[in-house]
Amino acid sequence: MATEHDTIRGTARGTAPVPLSVLDLATVGSGTTAVDALRTGTELARTAERRGYHRFWMAEHHSMPGIASSSPAVILAHLAAHTERIRLGSGGVMLPNHAPLVIAEQFGTLEALAPGRIDLGLGRAPGTDGATAAALRRTDRLNEGADDFPQQLLELTRFLDDDFPDGHPYSRIHAVPGPVQATSPGGVRSAGRPQVWLLGSSGFSAQLAGSLGLPFSFAHHFSAANTLPALELYRESFRPSAVLDEPYAAIGVAVLAAEDEKEARRQIMTGALSMLRLRTGRPGLVPTPEEAEAYPWSPRERGFVDSWVGNIVHGTPDAVREGLDALAKRTGADEMILTSNVHGADARLRSYELIADAYGMPDGSAAA
Repeated sequence: MATEHDTIRGTARGTAPVPLSVLDLATVGSGTTAVDALRTGTELARTAERRGYHRFWMAEHHSMPGIASSSPAVILAHLAAHTERIRLGSGGVMLPNHAPLVIAEQFGTLEALAPGRIDLGLGRAPGTDGATAAALRRTDRLNEGADDFPQQLLELTRFLDDDFPDGHPYSRIHAVPGPVQATSPGGVRSAGRPQVWLLGSSGFSAQLAGSLGLPFSFAHHFSAANTLPALELYRESFRPSAVLDEPYAAIGVAVLAAEDEKEARRQIMTGALSMLRLRTGRPGLVPTPEEAEAYPWSPRERGFVDSWVGNIVHGTPDAVREGLDALAKRTGADEMILTSNVHGADARLRSYELIADAYGMPDGSAAA
């Protein structure tokens, strides 16, 4: 069995068909602030750990008023100090936005802070609009970053492993914390390296992840039509590696459980309206349920929202459980990473509790 195999594969808790995890965007709702969003994220990470979710990821987005997760590494350092067991990671860091050495240093630091718990999920999209991406990268040649993604990934992994070949311009550069500090004078090994994942919403990253033998996470929550083709391509392309001896595919799933279906629908419409505004160049704070209910939907907007909501697993806990079970069976996913981007902090926290209850996942507070 590959040495890092068990750090990727979680154990399904309760009766869940596969391990369940959480993806958070630090959603900022109307009437709230980034301070509120980040506090909620901390509470959510602690809840996820207590209820037996396998990992907790933060996503990188920029110049979006309704999202406070522009700096995943900073947030993850805070979460590492407020959790003990759950895996923490990026879902993901957008590699073309950053120098590979900087990412290696940031996530090497996280691994030193929380040894054996850090995932480095990588994407090749900017996580923002073109103008913001240009400001981040200090260039207007935006395609260059995406086209160079495989080379950037190779450079990053070599920094993480400290294994540039002799004669390479970077062969004497060390990402620290990192392998150059692997053994202390007393012979005690320091932290290892973060677990690298590739993320994607199309076939490009799926094929690359498979060819490199890396775990892969597909963004089903906003690219559902491409899920099955991408997963098939990943599995067909897979080559065993030191990380994995067989494919491991997770999918991101938009989900919201509530005590009744009407309330679940009421909550998810806040995220749907927020996405509509983003897609039409009007990004803002996530609206309240009352704002969403009062919004004058045009027929075209209603069509977009109906399509968007159709890919969200929502309703009562039993309905959500049935929906997740069916999705796991249909996709063959090895893990589902659940995300709930709605206005209310209480609604999000309650949703993850209800889903855990539906699957009989443990409640760590009972043993506390």
